[in-house]
Amino acid sequence: MASVAVNKFVEICNYLQDPIHVARFQHFCGVKGTFPEKQTQPDNGQPDPDCPGLRKRVQQSSDDGVGNGNVAVAQVNGKQEEDTARPDGPAAAETVRAKPLRRNSLTGDVGQEFLIHNKFLFYLFTFGTELGNEMFFIVFFPFLFWNIDALVSRRLIVVWAWNLFVGQSTKDMIRWSRPASPPVVKVEVFYNSEYSMPSTHAMTGTAIPFCLFMLTYGRWQFPFLFGFCVALSWSVLVCISRVYMGMHSVLEVITGFLYSLLVLAFFQLTLDKIDNYYMMDRYAPLVIIVSHVSLGLVAFSLDSWSTSRGDTAQALGTGAGAALASHVNYQLGLLQDPPLSSLPLTLPPITAGLVLRSLLRFLIGVAVLLATRMVMKAVTIPFLCRLFGLPSDDVRQARQQMKVELPYRYIVYSVVGFSCVCFVPVLFWILNLA
Repeated sequence: MASVAVNKFVEICNYLQDPIHVARFQHFCGVKGTFPEKQTQPDNGQPDPDCPGLRKRVQQSSDDGVGNGNVAVAQVNGKQEEDTARPDGPAAAETVRAKPLRRNSLTGDVGQEFLIHNKFLFYLFTFGTELGNEMFFIVFFPFLFWNIDALVSRRLIVVWAWNLFVGQSTKDMIRWSRPASPPVVKVEVFYNSEYSMPSTHAMTGTAIPFCLFMLTYGRWQFPFLFGFCVALSWSVLVCISRVYMGMHSVLEVITGFLYSLLVLAFFQLTLDKIDNYYMMDRYAPLVIIVSHVSLGLVAFSLDSWSTSRGDTAQALGTGAGAALASHVNYQLGLLQDPPLSSLPLTLPPITAGLVLRSLLRFLIGVAVLLATRMVMKAVTIPFLCRLFGLPSDDVRQARQQMKVELPYRYIVYSVVGFSCVCFVPVLFWILNLA
């Protein structure tokens, strides 16, 4: 009985992992590849018959890989492609040729053209995938910290950093490649060099909104159903967008969603204790530095170079800097949380003055962070190259070395995280914008 259940579970997993479901969903949403007529082999596709599910990661170049021609895909994309290939085709007026919006400066992958028949869904899912990107959180966390609730923001940063470490490390241990192309159209290529199981976008896009909901419900006045629906909508949009982009199979997205709920269950019990320890314990700075650097070393030792290692170090560095800044704020009394007697908090009336001050804080703060990042990056990479005897004229090649990429990400983003949580609020106080 147990073996039958296991076999059925494996069968369902294999079904959900099949890239043809991703291709069909893309077709349904109006995404078509610019496919050659000749038969081509998938670039990174099928599981090794001896090791089901374990596939070799292959980095695509801009010259190959996104084409189609395999029989299964012709059934999904064929007729529509024939219609749109002619200038006078029925959908010609609504069809837009596009390329991936972001190229990866480290891998050089720029992707290939594809056809968009539904621009609304393209922009919707592009927005959805940005809700799970690191750059969104680099903007979202400071805005939340400076303008709404510092306690919620610093705790979210803790969850974000650990959640990303767990997800990326799991990817490098499982080592499943991205969905095969063909049949999948790669609408995004920025993360194409990473492994794909589980989806860290789905993990982050689930952990952050639901953690935000858990931290704010009861602390701020809003209806439970409203907060839950916002968190669920955010999560679902990010998860579906990863299938639309051709970056993950259905199984990988579902796994990322469920995995993040497991991470949230852990932090539901421990987050308050972790936050208080970071602020109050005399040995907290040492523990913060050692723990975050150790986790980065673990992540960098799991597999060969990929962009996921830098993203992990970036998140851990940001988390370490923010935690150290929280400790400094508490010890020096620079930034106090509202007393428990003032809870639940309510939003003040929205006035022109309030909006102007919030925007001013945000613009000044982001300018400081960008300047800090630019200066630290300009100083750190050449310094590390000279320190380890590496040529500094090829930044891409230098950053593929762990001894450069790991300290670079940690130094730069720990300073950025520290500036966000400690230095910028002090600057606001000096400018009378606190």
